[in-house]
Parts: sequence; C-alpha cells; structure tokens
Amino acid sequence: MTINFTQNQPFYLSSLTRVLFFHSMDKDKQPPPSSFDLQHHEPPQRPIWQIIMVAAIAAGVQFGWALQLSLLTPYVQLIGVPHVWSSFIWLCGPVSGMVVQPVVGYYSDRCTSRFGRRRPFIAAGAFLVGVAVFFIGYAADIGVSTGDDMKAPSKPRAIAIFVIGFWILDVANNTLQGPCRAFIADLSGSNQSKIRTGNAVYSFFMGVGNVLGYAAGSYPHLYKFAPFTKTDACEVYCANLKTCFFISIALLATITILACALVHEDRYVPDPEEEKSGKNLMFFAEMFRALKGLSRAMWILLLVTCLNWIAWFPFLLYDTDWMGKEVYGGEVGQPLYNQGVRAGALGLMLNSVVSGLFSLLIEHLSRWSGGVKHVWGGLNVVLAGSLGLTVLVTKLAEAQRKFTTLADGTRVPQPPNAGVKAGALGIFAILGAPLAVTFSVPCALASIFSNDSGAGQGLSQGVLNLAIVIPQMVVSVLSGPWDALFGGGNLPAFVVGAVAALISGLFAFCMLPSTASDVRVSGGGMH
Repeated sequence: MTINFTQNQPFYLSSLTRVLFFHSMDKDKQPPPSSFDLQHHEPPQRPIWQIIMVAAIAAGVQFGWALQLSLLTPYVQLIGVPHVWSSFIWLCGPVSGMVVQPVVGYYSDRCTSRFGRRRPFIAAGAFLVGVAVFFIGYAADIGVSTGDDMKAPSKPRAIAIFVIGFWILDVANNTLQGPCRAFIADLSGSNQSKIRTGNAVYSFFMGVGNVLGYAAGSYPHLYKFAPFTKTDACEVYCANLKTCFFISIALLATITILACALVHEDRYVPDPEEEKSGKNLMFFAEMFRALKGLSRAMWILLLVTCLNWIAWFPFLLYDTDWMGKEVYGGEVGQPLYNQGVRAGALGLMLNSVVSGLFSLLIEHLSRWSGGVKHVWGGLNVVLAGSLGLTVLVTKLAEAQRKFTTLADGTRVPQPPNAGVKAGALGIFAILGAPLAVTFSVPCALASIFSNDSGAGQGLSQGVLNLAIVIPQMVVSVLSGPWDALFGGGNLPAFVVGAVAALISGLFAFCMLPSTASDVRVSGGGMH
C-alpha cells in the first residue's frame, strides 16, 4: 500500500515532516542522510519476467523451510536433544532475524559492488544455506566420527554440530530473503501495483516450495536415489533428510544462479555526502535514527504486522502437535499421536496449495474490494475465526471419541471420525488464504511506504522483520507456560492468537492509510 495523497491526510507525509523539521536547522548542522534517505534516484521499471525470476528464489528457500518444519523436530530427538529443549532451538530464527535482516538491509542499501546492491547478498545467502544444510544433514556422522557413542541416547558432538548448522541456516535465510524482497521493489520502480504483484508472486513461489518440500519429506524411500547418504550413524530417516537437503541445495542453487545471471543490476554510486556519512555512522546508531524517522504509516504497518504474527505463531509452532494430541487424542511417542502428526502434515500440504493459489488473486481482490488494506483486514478476521474453530473441533473430537479396551483393561483412544478429521483439515486449508496475504501484503506495503518517504528498501524490510521476530520470540517463550496455566494443551495459545488476529484486522481496516493505487481503484471521480 501507499499513502493516500488527499488534503485531509497531510500527517502521513513523512517526507514533508522531515522538510519542515530540518528547515529550521542550519544547513551545515543537518545530520547526514540515513539509509532511509537513500532512494533519491527514481529506479526504472523492469519487465515482469525479471521480477518473477527473482521471486522464484522463494521456492528454493521455502523448500528448505518445509523440510525443517516436517522433519527436523524428529531428527533433533533422534540425535538426543531433550524434547523440552527442542522449542528453544527454534529461537535461533527470531534471534538471528532480529539482528541479521536489518544489518543486511542496511549494507545492501549502501553496497557499491559492480554486481549491484542485492545480488551479492543473495548469492552469499544461498552459499551459506548450502554450508548449513551440510552441517545439519551430516551432524550424526560427524558426531560419531569425532567420538560420539552411536548407541548412546544423547550425542553431544552431533548436537553441537546441528546447532551450529541451524544457526548458520537461519542467518543464511535472513541474508537471502531481505535482499530478495528489496530487489523486487527495486525492479518495480515506483509502480505500486507491480510491487504488490511482485510480492504476491513471491508468496506464490513460497507455496510452491512448501508443497515440494512437504512432498519430498513425506516420501520414505527417497534416500535410495542417493544410497551413499545411509551410513551406520545415519539410518533411513536421517538418510532421507540428507537426500531432501541435497535436492534443496540443487533447487536453490539453480534458481539463484539463473536469477543473478539473467537479471542485471546497475552498480550503485552514492553521493559524496552519503559516502562520507556511511563512514562516520555506526550501524546501530543509524538504525536508531531510522526508527525515529519512520513515517506514521510505517509505524501503523509495524503494529498491524506484530499483532498479525502474534496470531500466527502459536498455530505455526503447534499445528501438528494439536492434531496429534487434541484431535487424535494421542500422547507424544504413541502411534496414535504419530498418526495425528501425519494428518497434520497433510493439512500443511493443503495449506500450502491454497496459499500458493490464493497469492495470485491478491491483486485482483484488492481492486475489487477497494484497497489492499481491506483484503488484509478481512483475511485477518478469517484467521481469527479459523483459530477460534480449533476450539470447536477439539471439543467435538473429545465428545465423539471412542475407545478400545485392551485385555489388561487399559482404554486406548481410537482415531476421530471422518467429520472431525475433515473439520481439522478444513481449518488448515482455509488458513492458506490469510497466510498468503501475510507473506505478501506487509512486505509490499513496506516497499511502497519506503518509496513514498524516500527510504532505503533493504533497511525498510529489515525494520519490518523486527515486527515479525519479536512476536515470535515472545510466543516461543510464553506459550508453554501460558498453556500450562490452563491445564496444558494448545488451545489457550490459539485463543490468544484469535484475539490478536481480530485486533490486527480491525487496525488494518481503520488505521492503515490507503495507497495512491487504491485511490485510483476506488475513487469514482479519478481517471
């Protein structure tokens, strides 16, 4: 979204605010330009195929993320990480994202490489993904070869290698994704429709990557295509993970090489004033200045995004666990629980298909509804309703659950009936639509607001990422104690998510400013 340039909304014009503020200062005392002031040249628009080429990198990135979500937690337990510590490993992502994306965004805005501003970081991120995947996939082998007991329940050296690889992977993904989004905005110029379309296509390729990743992870004999992956320290499950990661590296490397080779990027030449300021300002001081200089529209975007991700993270972290425990009635490690987790994996597949397809409709829906903020607000309400329905499905599963009595008198729960299964899978599928909007609209709005205020695209995407990783850290740390406060289970966190989604939707409707393209769509008197 961009800003609605009407006379009754002058307070949204952050650039005008800066002009009025600095007008009272002596010219010699003006602060040097920040990364939020680097887009002084109007970038030319590129053909849509170049935007699609860069957006396709998301398929390679998300393929690896899908493997993480579907395979890594069992793999972590396989090498002996205690289950209680598994969730803390997932804090690697938000902690690294909170630092890496703003730093990468800052320096990609100022990069003067002859290969351009974004492509060096995209190539470096893809290379680091390959390094990280090697460490993760071969953690068990390296651990045993350096002294781990293959029969011991816990393998400390393998765990150390895995954690190092996992941290590198999160740093690599954050190094890769921020510049990709900024590159899409660079290629779109100031065309707001093209920026939104580019981010929607990026979201589409995320769905494609998810589907491919879940499909590869669900095939139990994939290792036979690379039999060398199966070793004494790495049995069939581990070998499948290795093979999937090799496919992930090949896919990401192919797309990245094609995108960087076919999509040209001009060398960035800073003004002398900018070059001088870049040597004198430390990054964190510059980041603080950038946050202080954010426009009102950007602050509202950060608020809505923060609430949106508070809603999403409980479900994203515990969706398959909810299927195994609440819907199927199993306990961790029991066959019924594993059956529920596999059903949850099917739900994630449906979610990815819907997300990928729906992402192609976002631009059309924004035109039909009179603005992209209405699409985002409406889909946040859908998110709230879907999270609320998890309570209904859980209660129906409990009420209709049947048991089998064993010879020793133990009562064993049976899988839920077809209606309960369909209801649970339906929630997964419906949530694909708001997920597509969450993956595309906030980044598009950050790019548009940055263009309107003359801000650097890279740092703008990094600042937006803060509104994602901070809620993730809060949810990761507090969701467990919060659920325990109400007797365990996942529903208390889901209910909090539903409330946050509803508030986020209302704020999107009422507080987010309209963009110039929205005015052209909905303003009856405009040409």
